[in-house]
Amino acid sequence: MIKVALVDDQQLVRQGIAGLLSLSEDIEIIWQAENGEHAQELLKKQQPQVMLLDIRMPKMNGIELVKHLREHGNKLPILMLTTFDDSELFMQSLQAGANGFLLKDVSLEKLVNAVKTLADGGFVAEPVVMKQLNKGLANLPVIEDLSEKEKQILKLIAGGFSNKEIAASIFLAEGTVKNHVSNILAKLNTRDRTRAVLIAINHGLV
Repeated sequence: MIKVALVDDQQLVRQGIAGLLSLSEDIEIIWQAENGEHAQELLKKQQPQVMLLDIRMPKMNGIELVKHLREHGNKLPILMLTTFDDSELFMQSLQAGANGFLLKDVSLEKLVNAVKTLADGGFVAEPVVMKQLNKGLANLPVIEDLSEKEKQILKLIAGGFSNKEIAASIFLAEGTVKNHVSNILAKLNTRDRTRAVLIAINHGLV
């Protein structure tokens, strides 16, 4: 049973999503919050395995909450719930450390599969969301020139891990990881880790 938290300021939307997820035998909604501040309070009492998070909310929005959690070392998998016109906010969410994006009108099957994917350490994005993210990012480079180690590190970058955390997880010195990251960005012709993550997603690494 995957323990899920749901954060959305619109009560009807929140209850609707919770009602859908309650139909799955594999998912349990352990709590619901109406904004980021409320979610922070509830997180102190009970940690979910996956959080479903709205982007636009009062007091503390979804992006601010993701940033806060990541800055405090919380790697809780977070699935952002979005609408069609949020392309800039998608990018900000990715930069903050979100693990996936789905549209709010998603089917139950896709939503349940997304929760399971994030619980297993994966990344999820609707094709229409990726299309929005990739606007203005024409001619994305290929990744065939990356070594297997570099692809492994790129996948960890996409998971929101810092160089120090990557080093610990694959038993390398932090300086070695830093060199690998520099090589990856150079091969992908970018200085931006977020753009590197988009490239990784497009090539199915995450």
